[in-house]
Amino acid sequence: METVTIVLGAIIVLVLVFIKSALVIIPQSETKIIERLGRYHSTLEPGINLIIPFIDRAKAVVTLNRGRYVYSNSIDLREQVYDFDKQNVITKDNIQMQINALLYFQIVDSFKAVYEISNLPNAIEKLTQTTLRNIIGELELDQTLTSRDTINTKLRSVLDEATDKWGVKVNRVELQDIIPPSSVLQAMEKQMQAERNKRATILTSEGQKQAAILQSEGEKTSTINRAEASKQQEILRAEGEAQARIRKAEAEAIAIEKITEAVGKSTNPANYLLAQKYIQMMQDLATGQETKTVYLPYEATNLMGSIGGIKELFKIE
Repeated sequence: METVTIVLGAIIVLVLVFIKSALVIIPQSETKIIERLGRYHSTLEPGINLIIPFIDRAKAVVTLNRGRYVYSNSIDLREQVYDFDKQNVITKDNIQMQINALLYFQIVDSFKAVYEISNLPNAIEKLTQTTLRNIIGELELDQTLTSRDTINTKLRSVLDEATDKWGVKVNRVELQDIIPPSSVLQAMEKQMQAERNKRATILTSEGQKQAAILQSEGEKTSTINRAEASKQQEILRAEGEAQARIRKAEAEAIAIEKITEAVGKSTNPANYLLAQKYIQMMQDLATGQETKTVYLPYEATNLMGSIGGIKELFKIE
């Protein structure tokens, strides 16, 4: 009886072990490749799957875990990131530098990822390194430092095309660090400093040039304004003098008319005015401190006649 109990217990244990081995639970975003007697049988989907224990087994694949290659029977279908170590590359102008790259890829066909390549992570790493060397070898140093987006796009395109037969989709490639040699860095710093000094000198000279132009324009405008003001002043002065002369002439004309009315039309008003000027001149000579000698021209007889006429006029009055 005891023997029967032991046998039944062993059978139950074997059944439980068999059931446990036959039930395979696959987490979401993962899969397994099942081989039956060494040949590909099926690709397990997320959830509960049934296999034949001891006949079906999961294919072991190489994965990268914390920088180390390890074997696993599960395939991660999520996007993965590979951070490759720095590697030496040479530019077109023979400058050696170090570059560190990040690769974002995703397994889209687990069958190809297992059977088309023996070590997928290592193959992707080596392919990335060689492709990156080829791309950098076609560029000069300045282009390498200023064309990261171009390098990333070209590298992603080449890798995506090359890894398509492995069932891999390369989504992005990012260059983390581009480190030229220290001598090149020092030369670049000196060049940048020289460029800054050059720009500063150019800006200073441009500022001085603009200041000189503005100053000359200001002086020009000031000179023009002064000339315009002087011109207007002369015009106004001339107009004032002309108006004054006109007013004076009008006043003299009115005075002559008044004199004509006073002395009568028989007497020339000009003689009367001339006599007044002569008398005023003689008064000035008499009151002056200078020599009293007076020289009269030959034609002064006419003047004397005018004075005589005034005398007669005064007698009439």
